[in-house]
Amino acid sequence: MSGERPTQPEISRPLSGTAAGTTYLALPPTAIDARPAGPTRLLIAWPGFDPPRAAAALAAAMPLTGVPTWRVYLDLPAGRHSLASGDLMEDAGVERYVSTVEQAAAHVPAVLAELRRDLGLDCGPVALAGFSVGGTIALLTLAEGIVPVSTAAVVAPVIAPSRAVRFLEKRAGRERGWTERGRALAERLDLGARAGDLGGAPLLMLGGAKDRLVPPNEVTALRDLLKQRGAAGVESATFRMGHELADEPGTQARPPTTEAVRVDGVLSDWFRERLATVGSQPAPQPAMTRPPAERPEQAERPEQAERPEQAERHRPADEPVPLHHLEGARLHA
Repeated sequence: MSGERPTQPEISRPLSGTAAGTTYLALPPTAIDARPAGPTRLLIAWPGFDPPRAAAALAAAMPLTGVPTWRVYLDLPAGRHSLASGDLMEDAGVERYVSTVEQAAAHVPAVLAELRRDLGLDCGPVALAGFSVGGTIALLTLAEGIVPVSTAAVVAPVIAPSRAVRFLEKRAGRERGWTERGRALAERLDLGARAGDLGGAPLLMLGGAKDRLVPPNEVTALRDLLKQRGAAGVESATFRMGHELADEPGTQARPPTTEAVRVDGVLSDWFRERLATVGSQPAPQPAMTRPPAERPEQAERPEQAERPEQAERHRPADEPVPLHHLEGARLHA
């Protein structure tokens, strides 16, 4: 990256830039009723192949404004945003899907190193989040133990590409002809087979009752399997929604849908309960541990972040809200 170092006032605003070849949108800590508890100061999140497909769109759908950490939304590896879930019907699409997930997960250490430099943060565990294939990236990062993770939350993660194809076959009205190579690629990212590696951090998985690409029973089945393998702190919830979390085309910041507001509220509470101390006094402004090396380009704020009345909808309650009391969600503990 190139440019001048940001000053303290600038670092309190959203920033955009590139870290290890990955473009990002970083939202600074803005929670007024919480402060960090523990060493986690950074949460990273990935979008999906379906809306929201880009970092800015995911930040608008799930701003997580009540979480007192930097929330950094990462674009998928270059060019992958044009790949839709329907492309899994062909071997070339499966190959691009597998490449996207594995490449994004493998690049996390390098991305974090540059993000910490840009944002002036010290090393420490991170929190992970993701939607659809972004949730798959988060789960693979956790399973591989690529970086220390304090907690994770994923929305409609593609747990097994081969099972997602069954829905795509029905939608297309034709059967997919699997080749040996295509099936082998899909099996590489069958997260059910990695269940024994996913118990390293508290994990929340959200599914949609009307989701056909990732049916809610897939989410609950993975939760049950993780518990059978001894994982602690694994929860799931089902929402009245389909697979998408934003309107088409899902590549730019737009006002959040009703479903996105509900998901944002549940994820905010999940992360606040595990990463924050909530109190009535305003949290102190974050102090940088060291000056950042360079200034990313100033990012436009997601549309809802510019409007106080919209931001208010996303602000969690003064006290953590039990997940099973939230409207629109059905908790499975």
